[in-house]
Amino acid sequence: MRQALHTLDVATSGRGLVELTAPVRRWTDGQGIAAGLLTLFCRHTSASLLVQENADPDVRADLERFFAELAPEGPGRYLHDAEGPDDMPAHIRAALTQTQLSIPLAEGRLALGSWQGVYLFEHRRAPHRRQVVLHLIGE
Repeated sequence: MRQALHTLDVATSGRGLVELTAPVRRWTDGQGIAAGLLTLFCRHTSASLLVQENADPDVRADLERFFAELAPEGPGRYLHDAEGPDDMPAHIRAALTQTQLSIPLAEGRLALGSWQGVYLFEHRRAPHRRQVVLHLIGE
């Protein structure tokens, strides 16, 4: 059994979904592991991870719109506003999604479906630098 660990640095341009499938694939392809499990962990409380459709950009736009309605910004709406009006809604959105994903590796490839991609979901308005830790175990 082998293990590999890597930190992926992700630049966001503000609120929205950033596809990570290609850099994650490149890294896993280079590890020489044929069968195993990849764990991805987002090291932030105002961003999250998703496996989602990667073909139609309308899906991403609809998700962003839905979460904006689900956890809206608004003066006086939340107690926690020390980092700005978008911070608490970002924490709520992250709490409703995931900060960790597990994806099987089969025959040396991520076992994603035809229309699936891996995304970092940035919940803050301003650009940020985010870190996603990749841990691969297998043989």
